Amino acid sequence: MTKRRMITVDGNEATASVAHRTSEVVAIYPITPSSNMGEWADEWSAQGRKNIWGQVPSVSEMQSEGGAAGAVHGALQAGALTTTFTASQGLLLMIPNMLKIAGELTAFAMHVSARTLATHALSIFGDHSDVMGCRNTGFAMLSSGTVQEAHDFAAIVQGATLRSRVPFLHFFDGFRTSHEVQKIEELTDDDLRSLVTDDLVAAHRARAMTPDKPILRGTAQNPDTFFQSREAGNKFYNACPAIVQAEMDRFAKLTGRQYKLFDYYGHAEADRVVMLMGSAAGATKEYVDWANARGEKLGVVIVRLYRPFDVAALIAALPTTVKSIAVLDRTKEPGALGEPLYLDVVAALHSARAAGTTPFAKDPLVIGGRYGLSSKEFTPAMVKAVFDELGKKDPKPTFTVGINDDVTNLSLDFDEDFDIEPDDVVRAVFFGLGSDGTVGANKNSIKIIAEETENWGQGYFVYDSKKAGAITISHLRFGPRPINGAYLIRKANFVACHQYTFLDKYDMLGMAAKGATFLLNSPYSADEVWDHLPLEVQQDIIKKELKLFVIDAYAVARDTGMGVRINTIMQTCFFAISGVLPRDEAIKQIKNAIEKTYGKKGEVIVKKNFLAVDHTLSHLYEVKIPGKVTTDRRRPPTVSDKAPEFVKNVSAIMMANKGDDLPVSVFPQDGTWPTATTQWEKRNIALEIPVWNPEMCTQCNKCAIICPHAAIRPKVFDAKYLDGAPESFKSIDYKAPDFKGQKYALQIAPEDCTGCGLCVVVCPVKDKADPKRKTINMEPQMPLREQEARNYEFFLSIPDPDRTKLKANVKGTQFMRPLFEYSGACAGCGETPYVKLLTQMFGDRALIANATGCSSIYGGNLPTTPYAQNADGRGPTWNNSLFEDNAEFGFGFRLAIDNHKEQAEILLNKMADKIGQELVTAILEADQSSEAGLQEQRARIEELRKALKNINTPEAARLDLLADYLVKKSVWILGGDGWAYDIGYGGLDHVLAQGRDVNILVLDTEVYSNTGGQASKSTPMGASAKFAMAGKEIGKKDLAMMAMAYGNVYVAKVAMGAKDAQTVRAFQEAESYPGTSIIIAYSHCIAHGIDMLNGPNQQKLAVESGHWPLFRWDPRRMAEGQSPLQMDSGEPTMSIADYARNETRYRMVERANPSRFNRLMTQAQKETTNRFAVYQQLAAMYLPTADKDSSEPAS
Repeated sequence: MTKRRMITVDGNEATASVAHRTSEVVAIYPITPSSNMGEWADEWSAQGRKNIWGQVPSVSEMQSEGGAAGAVHGALQAGALTTTFTASQGLLLMIPNMLKIAGELTAFAMHVSARTLATHALSIFGDHSDVMGCRNTGFAMLSSGTVQEAHDFAAIVQGATLRSRVPFLHFFDGFRTSHEVQKIEELTDDDLRSLVTDDLVAAHRARAMTPDKPILRGTAQNPDTFFQSREAGNKFYNACPAIVQAEMDRFAKLTGRQYKLFDYYGHAEADRVVMLMGSAAGATKEYVDWANARGEKLGVVIVRLYRPFDVAALIAALPTTVKSIAVLDRTKEPGALGEPLYLDVVAALHSARAAGTTPFAKDPLVIGGRYGLSSKEFTPAMVKAVFDELGKKDPKPTFTVGINDDVTNLSLDFDEDFDIEPDDVVRAVFFGLGSDGTVGANKNSIKIIAEETENWGQGYFVYDSKKAGAITISHLRFGPRPINGAYLIRKANFVACHQYTFLDKYDMLGMAAKGATFLLNSPYSADEVWDHLPLEVQQDIIKKELKLFVIDAYAVARDTGMGVRINTIMQTCFFAISGVLPRDEAIKQIKNAIEKTYGKKGEVIVKKNFLAVDHTLSHLYEVKIPGKVTTDRRRPPTVSDKAPEFVKNVSAIMMANKGDDLPVSVFPQDGTWPTATTQWEKRNIALEIPVWNPEMCTQCNKCAIICPHAAIRPKVFDAKYLDGAPESFKSIDYKAPDFKGQKYALQIAPEDCTGCGLCVVVCPVKDKADPKRKTINMEPQMPLREQEARNYEFFLSIPDPDRTKLKANVKGTQFMRPLFEYSGACAGCGETPYVKLLTQMFGDRALIANATGCSSIYGGNLPTTPYAQNADGRGPTWNNSLFEDNAEFGFGFRLAIDNHKEQAEILLNKMADKIGQELVTAILEADQSSEAGLQEQRARIEELRKALKNINTPEAARLDLLADYLVKKSVWILGGDGWAYDIGYGGLDHVLAQGRDVNILVLDTEVYSNTGGQASKSTPMGASAKFAMAGKEIGKKDLAMMAMAYGNVYVAKVAMGAKDAQTVRAFQEAESYPGTSIIIAYSHCIAHGIDMLNGPNQQKLAVESGHWPLFRWDPRRMAEGQSPLQMDSGEPTMSIADYARNETRYRMVERANPSRFNRLMTQAQKETTNRFAVYQQLAAMYLPTADKDSSEPAS
């Protein structure tokens, strides 16, 4: 047999490796954190990698998890060995097909990276709430707890399902196992063939549907037979546990790794036992070893096969000496007597007692606890707390651990400083910024260490769901033995800070062990950096006797053409300082990793990374530590003292990375959070910010409309408001006649700007003396921060202009206050300018339904919320339901609003004599199509409320509750192309067909941006994306044309970077349209493989090539005999190929297969030309007008 390799991979890749090699068909749909398994399968098939039967598996991305499950069901019925990967809500969408697959006793293995279900909030992180929702499907459920186990169990379930005919759900903890990198022994193809034998495959084939041997399945049964038929399959489930154990035994003979249905670990005569599933077993085993070595008698039962639940196997696993058991569940079932595993264990003990098979004279006491929801930490300290509770005379029957529950008082106390990690394990922690490459570099580092030395390695990466622009923390361990403790590092030998501004925000050195090394990316040299460190940092360095090394990584990156990508530079520093490998060997391995990671993106990128590595060490310096603190500058408070109490007491704690310390009592009980809180966050992540030159400015406001984060703002105001202005505050006379005699200012929010530079790119005014300079130019942020922060605070104190006097054009809308500000979106984001514009124009009356995706994450990801409020306290109200139902969710908003309005109108008419007919008529007939009309209606409602105070009737009280609905409300349904084109299209189409007054905004990035860049039906032909690595074969779905087919829907296709005036006009027309409207907005994205600074220019190229024609379809025009379609862009002036070559997503295809790329571009050009011609014909069509006599019969 082939010799097995040692490889370093994460749990997703480990699982996918086996699944891909033992499957013929793979049907997938992306959902975090399982997407990577589908991505690996697609990439391997695109590369031509074969399964164990010498065939390349067929991989198909479906439109939803429900669609993937349907495709799986069909492929299985037709006899193919089939798999899929999913998690969370995606798993729930598969349940209907899972019930069918199990009911038909179909061999099938699926793999789930178990993830939290969305309840009061969405969470992308791991627990068992999703898999526990599948207990009644008839699927066997097998739990793995480490990367090696995930790899092994993927093989075991494939053999077990073929032998038992019971379908299997193999699951492991999302993120904690799916994304943890470990060194494992890889199973060979020969190993897999030994488990998945030809006779098993032949038996599966024999059960397939084929017209050569016709059968019928999926019948409809009546009450006389359904019950009996349902019981007919019992024997398969009865036999299943023994089959799984036999498969585990067979696996052990192959590999030497023995597993049991219930694995016991610990003292042979344990009196206290913990029982659990998944990754938490690692920490529990560590503590059991530590405690037993000190005289305790403890044990842990690790549940492998959860369904079917084998009572005899559980009883056999327990020591007969056990007196008490704590059953830990990583889920919560409100209203139940206990969580699922706890109830099963209690029932199993009772069942054994009733059957007379129990070995216990007296059954052990069983208590149940919840832990680890949404990837909450589970450490040896928490394990100790559970065992300590078991040792009490009267332990809590139900408890939680890992949180402070000061409401129902269920939580166990634990010692956060309790640490049992061995000294020979090296622990390193790296603080980076999302998308700065820190995580990717550290994944490569742990692979280098684990594969090029005798060390075992573990890598785990903490990031919130914002992904880009938020803090990332990489935890790396390596040592002489396998590392199975699945918890974060608390005492590190090496701490790296990749962003200097983090020194003022986070207590990073709180994680440093005594004598550790601290690596700092600093703009200050080794000679001057000490005096710039906050007092707390200096104190920690001295007290803990830390070594300090500094490098100006951004300077090295600039000098070597790396831009702001500092990952390889900091990685090189780590290897140079740590000494884990000889320096020359380390550099060689780093370069190998660079080639492997970036090779597909081109030789230029690889060479730049090589150059950065070569230039790093000459810029790395050790700092001589003074014996005393030399500063009195303390770390500034997380938020201003002016912040609301909730922000200071709750949000600020979360911002400081200490959310784990917050007790239950401080949280909203129903998931309702305040808006307008990003203004207190002050992320300070920009290296450079725009600086305004007033003398050159034309006051066009283009810089403001394109700003993704509302960080550059214009204002027009009376000169009297300049009293008390800071000396450095800039303003000039306003130039246009609409506000003649007033002042104009353009101000940057220095601490909220991300430094993307889009404002500079779109600025139309160049300095004639120096064409490289414009009205706005980027300058280093740090020297300007304090000055511009004062200026911005003053700027905000100046009153906003009267909205009724502002024009609905680019310039006018940008004087409107953004009610979406400082979000966690990527620097240079192509989506957020549209969202910001929406809130400027309509935010004071907007209800927003947001599909899950990028826009829901930067729109609603805690700790802060970017949707804001105006001076009157009005602003967008926002909610995220699910990915698949957003159109229907927003449609529900409109149904309720219209109902409330109707009730209010009925009550108004009913009470007209008491209120006054004149006011009632004015309210009911109000024109609310303008800002002035809205303000007048709000004034009328205030007058109405005054009148209602004097009317003491139930009707008056009801009308008072509903009165605000007499003011126009604007419903907006937001989401990306993954929602609108794929998973949510059915609902979107239905809402389009209803004709109700809702506005739909599709932020079209042409990929699933939030889950990592998978293909959608919006992905263009020839573009490479995850799940379409070889380049998408099929053209982009024309959602606009499909919407126009209804005839009565307003449709616009816009690209702000190409034509901002057309974008503003489309928003105005869409919102004013009395029916359904849809705006499809081109949104450049980091997933396109572009420099985000070039986003607006790439939008222009998309329009000029015909890939993205601009137009507006307004059914109101038909009444005038005009075509409803207006083309807003001219005929293409460049080829699709020339446009495409500006983006890495296309260049990757050309590099990998030039002939395929040329074929796809030729076809794409043909389709683009034809489609544009169709649009032109629609725009030119003549529609007869209906005259007053048209209804008369012809003579």
